[in-house]
Parts: sequence; structure tokens; C-alpha cells
Amino acid sequence: MPGVTDLPALLLARLDSGFSTTRDPVRAEAMAAYMRGQFPFFGVPSPALRSLARTAMAGLPAPTAPELAQIADACWSRPQREFHYFACDYLRKHQRVASAGFLENARTLITTKSWWDTVDPLATRFVGDLVRRHPSLLPEIDAWSRHDNMWLVRTAILHQLHYADQTDTDRLFAYCTHQAKHQDFFVRKAIGWALRQYARTDPSAVREFVAGTTLSPLSVREATKHL
Repeated sequence: MPGVTDLPALLLARLDSGFSTTRDPVRAEAMAAYMRGQFPFFGVPSPALRSLARTAMAGLPAPTAPELAQIADACWSRPQREFHYFACDYLRKHQRVASAGFLENARTLITTKSWWDTVDPLATRFVGDLVRRHPSLLPEIDAWSRHDNMWLVRTAILHQLHYADQTDTDRLFAYCTHQAKHQDFFVRKAIGWALRQYARTDPSAVREFVAGTTLSPLSVREATKHL
């Protein structure tokens, strides 16, 4: 069993080895094209990536909070997108290790090499759980909801996606109202997605909000898809 100080280096070495033996250049080209050429890929599909991750983590201890940050940062520094996907899953798996101060680390990940495929899992499966455990972070999320960075806005809108009946409805609706006229597709889509998900819990509240708020057609279409 490695010492705790060895964990980030050992895990990254295992990932490097795994990706070197499973990479698929043809698939990598197609995956990069799907992401508009923004990121290089190894060409490892999701099922194989999950298997590779399990192998890389086998027998290793849970990280400390500093190690969790080191591993996420190290993965994010690598160009291939599969490293970023691994980091998102690793953060979710070990989210209870993170203190409230880890929100700043998450902010860096959200605003670096940003696209929906990493922002969304960070928002809904890491930031959301972090804020649920540390309500003192809510003023910072409120600030994100009004930020110039659209990915922080999207994160704020989506962070309660899996809260169900614990959703702060006033906060969700306030975020959506403030950003209702946002020009970016990803923000308008997030509004609709968040409302559609909350409609599973309280459809009448969402129906009333949509009827009384001037939202983009995209947001309305997404919000009312199952109403």
C-alpha cells in the first residue's frame, strides 16, 4: 500500500499506463470532432474508461483533501479529455473529503477547459453536494448566478438538479429569472433543464413560474417537456 504522499503520483502513473494501452486513434478523432475540436482524446469510450478507472484505483486509499485537489489539478493539466472525465468522477466519488474551501478548486476546474461535458457533472454531482453539506457557500453560488462567466452561471442554475424536495425553490426561480434573457445557448438550456427536473417534484410550481416569467423559447420548451 503506498503512503499517502505517493497517492497522486501513483494514480496518475496508473492512468498514463492504462490510457497508453487502450487508446484508439480512429475513435479519438471522431470524439474530438464531436467536441468541435476543442480537446484531444485518447479515444477511450465510457465503459472502457470506467473499467480503466477501477483498475487504476484498485487497492489505493481514499485521498486526503490536499491529495484530492492535487489529483484533480494534475488531471486537468493533461490535454486529453479522458483525464478530465476521470477527475470529475473521482471528485464525485470522494466528495465528502472536500471541505467548504474546495469550492475555489471547483471554480478553477469549471472555468478552465470549459465545456458542458465537464461543467455539468461538476455542477450537479460535486458542487451541488458540496453546497448541500456546507450551506455557508450559498452566497458564493448566488454570486456565480450573476457572474459574467457563463459556465459559473450554468453551474449555479444546475447545482440543485438532484435536490428534489430539498430544492430551494425561491433560489432556483430567482436564478432563472435573473438569467432569463441570457444570450448563450448553454445558459438558456440550463434554465430549462433545471426547471424540467424540478417539475418532477412540483409540476404546478414550475407550470406557474413558466407562465408568469418571460423565458426564451428554448427554456420554455425544455421546462415544459413533460408537463
